[in-house]
Amino acid sequence: MVTFLPFRGHRPFLGTGEDIGARISPPYDVIDSGYLKELQAYRCNVTRLTLSPDDNGRYIGSRKELEKWIADGSLVQDDDSFYLYEQEFTAGGKKMVRRGIVGILRTEPYENGNIIPHEETFSKVKEDRLNLLRDMETHLESIFGIFGGFSAGLNIKIDASSEKLYRYTDECGVIHTYRKISDKAVTDAMVSELSEQKMLIADGHHRYETALSYSIENPDDEKKGFVLATLVASDDPGLVIWPTHRLLDSPLDEKDAVGKIKDSMTTADADTPDDLCEELPKWQMGLIFGSGKCMLARYDGPDDGLRSLDTYAAQELVIGKTYGYDAGTVKVSYDAEFGSVVKKMRNGTHDAAIVLNAPDLRTVWDLSAAGRRMPKKTTYFFPKIWSGFVFYKMG
Repeated sequence: MVTFLPFRGHRPFLGTGEDIGARISPPYDVIDSGYLKELQAYRCNVTRLTLSPDDNGRYIGSRKELEKWIADGSLVQDDDSFYLYEQEFTAGGKKMVRRGIVGILRTEPYENGNIIPHEETFSKVKEDRLNLLRDMETHLESIFGIFGGFSAGLNIKIDASSEKLYRYTDECGVIHTYRKISDKAVTDAMVSELSEQKMLIADGHHRYETALSYSIENPDDEKKGFVLATLVASDDPGLVIWPTHRLLDSPLDEKDAVGKIKDSMTTADADTPDDLCEELPKWQMGLIFGSGKCMLARYDGPDDGLRSLDTYAAQELVIGKTYGYDAGTVKVSYDAEFGSVVKKMRNGTHDAAIVLNAPDLRTVWDLSAAGRRMPKKTTYFFPKIWSGFVFYKMG
């Protein structure tokens, strides 16, 4: 069903005393200006390529920088390989490990039914990433996908044949370990088992759709028909999904907002944010207002297949119907941490917050397979896939 292959990856060659932390970064779209300055202080950090457009919004200078790294030996190229990317972290007080396989995925239209999206995307973001691909002819960052998984026997062979390359602990305490898998018998078996499966895009919809557009621009170059991807099995015990809460800024009077929400949803008051959080699993969402008022809400009307999804009900009934999103009367921002949301509301940073439950992976998969796209930021897979461990150079 999907074509997922090993490739000749370019990856960091570390000099004496050099740490892999100087080369890698979180995804480009979660790095603030202060952290970016820190990262770009390193000569060969990946952000010097992903976030260094010229004045005209192109990446010609970044292309020259990449070529220089290859020429001076800062990057080396492997033979055909997959990579095993493990992330050890703590969530809900439990230690977990998530295992991903890094390779190149053939891009194809969603209509084929093999690559399944689950969220809407922003066209402006895709334009910038397309310029990056056109200029660099290199995939510098990986999309994140979910697949059914390998057989138990093949997983054993993957572990036995993998060669450790890098290990790094980030500021959040996540331990990133990167290994190479080059045994042809093992990589062939991985390709074969994956060819019978479908893939859900967990994170990186913009990058996938950009890669697809790029492949359509270059129909005669097979190498440009693939995108760098990290695939995690759907039953991986370390597959953690967080909700993405909404923060609203609007001139709408709080009393009017509460009244409109009560007109379209079943509601109940909560005394404090902590009480709201405790009761939230019984409801679709919680709301915290600028005055400190807390309220629980759920939609109990006819279901069109999506309104039972927390983020859809929040988008349609609260952000849209109540606050007038389509009319441009509300600004929406996002935060995946409940404690951070509460702090912002207590500081008076926003007018209202929508607090959501963690999405269920099976619900997301089933709705996506049925062709239903969910609102932007429906899921937040933790931890993020970091960039800079390996590049897929197409030129």
